[in-house]
Amino acid sequence: MKLTLLDYSIIIVFFIVSLLIGIRASKTAGKNSSEFFLSGRNMPWWLLGVSMVATTFAADTPGLVTELVRNNGVSGNWVWWAMLLTGMLTVFFYAKLWRKSGITTDLEFYELRYSGKTAGFLRGFRAIYLGVIFNIITMAGVCLAGAKIAAILLGISQVEMLVYSSIIVVIYSSLGGLKGVLLTDFVQFIIAMIGSVWATIYIVNLPEIGGIGELLSQPNVSNKLNILPDFSDTESLITLFIIPFAVQWWSTWYPGAEPGGGGYIAQRMLAAKDEKNATWATLFFNFAHYALRPWPWIVVGLASLVLFPDLQSINETFPNITKEMQGEDVAYAAMMTYLPVGLLGIVLTSLIAAFMSTISTQLNWGSSYVVNDFYARFINTNASEKQKVVVGRITTALLMLCAALFSFYLQSAKDVFDLLLQIGAGTGLLFILRWFWHRINPYSEIAAMIISFSIAIFFFINGKLDDPFISIPGYMQLVLGVSITTVGWVLVTLLTKPTQEETLKNFNTLIFGSENKFKNIGSKVVAFFTGTIGIYCFLFATGNWIYGETVKAVILSVVSIVCMIIIQQLWKRKLLE
Repeated sequence: MKLTLLDYSIIIVFFIVSLLIGIRASKTAGKNSSEFFLSGRNMPWWLLGVSMVATTFAADTPGLVTELVRNNGVSGNWVWWAMLLTGMLTVFFYAKLWRKSGITTDLEFYELRYSGKTAGFLRGFRAIYLGVIFNIITMAGVCLAGAKIAAILLGISQVEMLVYSSIIVVIYSSLGGLKGVLLTDFVQFIIAMIGSVWATIYIVNLPEIGGIGELLSQPNVSNKLNILPDFSDTESLITLFIIPFAVQWWSTWYPGAEPGGGGYIAQRMLAAKDEKNATWATLFFNFAHYALRPWPWIVVGLASLVLFPDLQSINETFPNITKEMQGEDVAYAAMMTYLPVGLLGIVLTSLIAAFMSTISTQLNWGSSYVVNDFYARFINTNASEKQKVVVGRITTALLMLCAALFSFYLQSAKDVFDLLLQIGAGTGLLFILRWFWHRINPYSEIAAMIISFSIAIFFFINGKLDDPFISIPGYMQLVLGVSITTVGWVLVTLLTKPTQEETLKNFNTLIFGSENKFKNIGSKVVAFFTGTIGIYCFLFATGNWIYGETVKAVILSVVSIVCMIIIQQLWKRKLLE
């Protein structure tokens, strides 16, 4: 397949716009580190919310959803849909707390909440652990997905794709700082949504598929449509539903779905104008991420089962895909080859936008950790604002290089998803409780990190061996990781002293003031469940409208609207403050 001049023109215009935004934003981003990493703490909720959504729409996301649908049907998406509970917890319990802290990165929290040299060590260690190691793994997965898309739609190698895209994204990320990232995210999100919806409509109406009615009745598709897993299939029920809801959502740390907030989500909340904007940004993100965006990818995943019923058919159609890059997640890019001139350019641009929005956010977030929580804290405590910005820009380029190189050691989007879940397994409950349980201390966090990372690396290496040391299902690996890590850090917490009383007092005064830290807890719990139900009902209503189940769709839509009204009334009566 060859792109035409029109397709290339659309892509080139997008690159130019992205660079211009970065150059324009650089006029303020270079002033100081606060401007570079938090855009002056003056961002509105809608821009921050869209940026959160754009960042979580990575190049690997459509491929991951397609892989889940092809392997487990629509219900396979519960492995990430369950994380909505994590997001709603952040909205109603933690968004305001993060904004009240007034810190630059969420890692500064450690020296705000804990005391002594161990607090400083924890902050510096986490800066490298998350900002470098964890961040590189995340970006490598995105780079791999981008390479697969480029191989199918552009016919270029992984090396070529990474060289071309890295140059563009590093330039505007290092020039424009967070403001440049936020503005390009806004443009990229609009392009991405237009591209994914338009492409889905076109693909469904291909002669080979014959419209949505024909698609849903196809033998390869009809048994994949259930939104809920088959409750008579014990293994699927445990893997896709019970584990995500009973264990995963509260116990694992995953980028964009951190229990209690963290990472680039916390960075957006810290950049908000005020606490209200931080809360609304996070609420919009969860609504758009879980309810608004998934169905175009799901429908394309279902359609791919008609044109490419198995992995072999994909490999035969695209023989230039190397063995290391083969996988069910390639099916999404394969379906894009059926698009006409012009639309192909828009969709390819949207996928490039998805790649760039995620990478640019990860680069800015990761470099903020390296600069603020490692370099300026330990290496050069007297660093000027200009020096911090320079180091941030150098770090941006180095992180991109490392991520590109590591992407050659990965194989599929699901591999990266599972690895990141396993690394964060068992740490989630600690992040939820540390705001409220005074016993938690730096040793608790250090123990949680070391135990969870060690278990994850063991299972990752074990899974790559021809003759594994141990053979257990993926969900049991997660359960073991959560159980061992949680027991480990709780024991360490109980066996070590809590942080100094004065530090705890200052922390509580800053975050909660003179108010009870459990103020309006009942209303917040109601909002948590109401918001969760409302978003799930919107998600299911959309699916039932597509399936032609009008009665179910109407009922679910009404319930979703009622839930939104209840939350609005709680806010209006100031019961969520």
